[in-house]
Amino acid sequence: MSDVGQSRPGALQIGFIPLADAAALLVAVDKGFVAAEGLEVALIREVSWSNVRDKLNLGLFDAAHLLAPVAIASSLGIGHVKVPIVAPFNLGLNGNAITVSPALYAQLASDADGDLANPLVSAKALARVVAARRTAGQEPLTLGMTFPFSTHNYQLRFWMAAGGVDPDEDVRLVVLPPPFMVESLANGHVDGFCVGAPWNSVAVDLGIGRILHFSADILARGAEKVFAVREAWAARNADALMGLIRALQKAADFIEVAGNHREVAALLAKPDRIGVEADVIMRTLEGRLKVAQDGTVRAHPDYMLVGRNGATRPDPVQAAWLYAQMVRWGQTTLSKDKAALAMAVYRPDLFEQAVKNSGTVTLLPSDHVGAFDGPAFDPAAIAEYVNAFPIRRR
Repeated sequence: MSDVGQSRPGALQIGFIPLADAAALLVAVDKGFVAAEGLEVALIREVSWSNVRDKLNLGLFDAAHLLAPVAIASSLGIGHVKVPIVAPFNLGLNGNAITVSPALYAQLASDADGDLANPLVSAKALARVVAARRTAGQEPLTLGMTFPFSTHNYQLRFWMAAGGVDPDEDVRLVVLPPPFMVESLANGHVDGFCVGAPWNSVAVDLGIGRILHFSADILARGAEKVFAVREAWAARNADALMGLIRALQKAADFIEVAGNHREVAALLAKPDRIGVEADVIMRTLEGRLKVAQDGTVRAHPDYMLVGRNGATRPDPVQAAWLYAQMVRWGQTTLSKDKAALAMAVYRPDLFEQAVKNSGTVTLLPSDHVGAFDGPAFDPAAIAEYVNAFPIRRR
């Protein structure tokens, strides 16, 4: 595919979805970090990930806030046309949550053998609920996720399968754009969902949802969103890309200063950005979320990582883990060439060239992922890793 957008004059067109992990991109533009690099950017708010992917692939967007697995799938030509994408900057690690209806939460609590805060306990409780519904002749539970190639999909599947629930046989998984998750739960179209901030908190505030798990409970460091550009665009616009990465890093650093949270929350709350109450975004930035309507609050230091703990540096091992999930769930086949291509989407070399990394030490899980279940992940042994899980597509 030709890089039709590379010669368009005027502002760079960058697409985003109204989510808190677009913060570094939004702040980079609205606080003037992008302008300080001599660049002009027009931010385009989108609703669905398919829109963002298609417009990026076609060259209608120069760059995008993008689901990390979509960048890999696009580069491999899985599920759509093949367009090589590079991700030189992580916009966020973690930040998702699994939210369920109050009715489903009550069922899980009733069937739990242990602390429901433990994802293995809750997954096994879910298996009991699923079995009881099947025995009673009831419809299977319906759970929402944002896209087939999304961490939300893989985190839901990873969690359920750990308890013995086959996500393709025992429940119904449906794709919903992030802003539509809450309405779908309110209308009873879904029994729960996995989505990024702030939509879990919105459901809790409305009294229609209960946050069951943070994504940090499932993975210690889950690659979530990346700043993505087409490989051809990156080659033709090297200076602009370097400037964008520098601006994003300055924005990420600004966001991580606690004294800036109120200003950042007010900026993100604007209708043309995320469009929710600033207080909801403040909770997200602080990692202190109200998980139930009764006011119960849960804090997690790694609920969403924007700029700290090395979060902005792309980690190819995490790209390999996402590729392993695509293999596990039958979205693609396993090959060394595909694994290498997946890892090559993440470009720490471009990141380091732009920001001249300060050398801060980042403490990673031993396998760079830190999943709550299963063996340690080794990108050189993906077949062995996938085959270690009894529930998978063969």
